[in-house]
Amino acid sequence: MTIAIVGASGAVGQELLTILAQRQFPITQLRLFGSARSAGTTYTFCGKEYTVEELCHGDLFKGVDIAFVSAGGSVSKEYAEDITRYGAIMIDNSSAFRMDEHVPLVVPELNADDIAQALQEGGKRIIANPNCTTIIMAVCLKAIEELSHIKRVHVSSYQSASGAGASAMAELEEQYRQAINGEEVKHQKFAYQLAYNLIPQIDVFGDDDYTKEELKMYHETRKIMHSDIAVSATCVRVPSLRAHSEAVWVETTEPLTPEQVRNALANAEGVQVIDNPANLGKPFLEISEEDNSKFNIQHSKFPYPMPLYLSGTDDVYVGRIRKDLANENGITFWCVGDQIRKGAALNAVQIAEKIIKH
Repeated sequence: MTIAIVGASGAVGQELLTILAQRQFPITQLRLFGSARSAGTTYTFCGKEYTVEELCHGDLFKGVDIAFVSAGGSVSKEYAEDITRYGAIMIDNSSAFRMDEHVPLVVPELNADDIAQALQEGGKRIIANPNCTTIIMAVCLKAIEELSHIKRVHVSSYQSASGAGASAMAELEEQYRQAINGEEVKHQKFAYQLAYNLIPQIDVFGDDDYTKEELKMYHETRKIMHSDIAVSATCVRVPSLRAHSEAVWVETTEPLTPEQVRNALANAEGVQVIDNPANLGKPFLEISEEDNSKFNIQHSKFPYPMPLYLSGTDDVYVGRIRKDLANENGITFWCVGDQIRKGAALNAVQIAEKIIKH
């Protein structure tokens, strides 16, 4: 297949290259695109060197089968017609098309069948990748929904610097250096200093005082799950480098026990359970150096998931599963997922794998 990556120099674009190689995705030709600034940059993929081409209007995508687009919503909207004109399928990582009724919003573990909407005659040939926090939560919700219909969810997210891109990760590291050395701590990617701080705002505020990030979790979850589920979110930027965490409270139609939920999550696709409170203080099992995308949880000594130790892995990890003391039909849990992998690049590649099967 001929594969294109738009935004190849960004954090998600670079992770796409890593994941495509790790999963041995069937590529006969690879093309990389970027801005005028990144054009000419070279990257090595599977032992071969590739040069980033400047993205511009025209026939650049003629002959391309699948295009992964991770260059921001404005770029996605501007170039969507160019990308799909000759039949390429566009897998978009931005928010540009997520709520378009003619574009499927896909988490493969939940609603892979929706992909057919984009491929059918007259379809837009665009598939949207959901917001990272939505993906991480929704993978867990599916297992619970199969036990009893979920009526509502309250969630507080703890989102790492990686959610704002590679430059934001670099800024956080620089802020820690500045603070430790007694220098002025500067910020550009964040509204305030993030090092040694929490910022209870991600994206801009709306008229109802919810941010766009929080509203994405509401609308996107309903679309992915084809459900009337109501989601109330508070999204917080935290000074961890990579992998997002979420505290989730779920209310179901019928009461569920923690054991029911734990077993359902343990058997869910793309989910691993780390829920061993008795193991507090014991050492964590290290990730295999041969393939850091995989993490064998069976021998884990840790009591619960933590982003520091799970960055660079593929699955969503769940712990702290317990009954909600304030709601008879409530269950609460804690989950962690790598924002750049499952929250973006990996989910996109999994969509492409489903397209091939389709």
